[in-house]
Amino acid sequence: MATKSGDKYKKMTMSPKEYQTYAKNREPSRSIFRNCVRAFLVGGIICLLGQVITDFFVYAFHMSKTEAGNPTVAVLILISIVLTCLGVYDKIAQWAGAGTAVPVTGFANSMCSAALEHRSEGLVLGVGGNMFKLAGSVIVFGAVAAFFVGIVYMALGLEGH
Repeated sequence: MATKSGDKYKKMTMSPKEYQTYAKNREPSRSIFRNCVRAFLVGGIICLLGQVITDFFVYAFHMSKTEAGNPTVAVLILISIVLTCLGVYDKIAQWAGAGTAVPVTGFANSMCSAALEHRSEGLVLGVGGNMFKLAGSVIVFGAVAAFFVGIVYMALGLEGH
């Protein structure tokens, strides 16, 4: 920051501790309890919607609950993408916080948002490249986690179950 004193500028600096105090005083207060309740409610509503969609596939198309899992996930992803394109999902996420980030719909929202944000750069380098920057870390983490879960299963003798 600089202030004008006559024709000369004086540089004003803050120590890191002063800046932290300054920033903390201007930070909006957040209710952890309220945020947890919102996340729980919205996450629960998304899961309830998933259960309704699963039941629809089970009863309308005579699928088993296991068979209905894949089309249920596909429909939830489609709903998330449509809501993201309309700008609705982000408003829900602003209100609900982690309640929208945890289910598969949150990952679909992240992928769709990356695609929308970088579409002006072209399909391959813009959309594809930036979508898979995000997806790459998720895929790597999933593969590494699966590896370690497999090791634990082998160590416990559960690999055939």
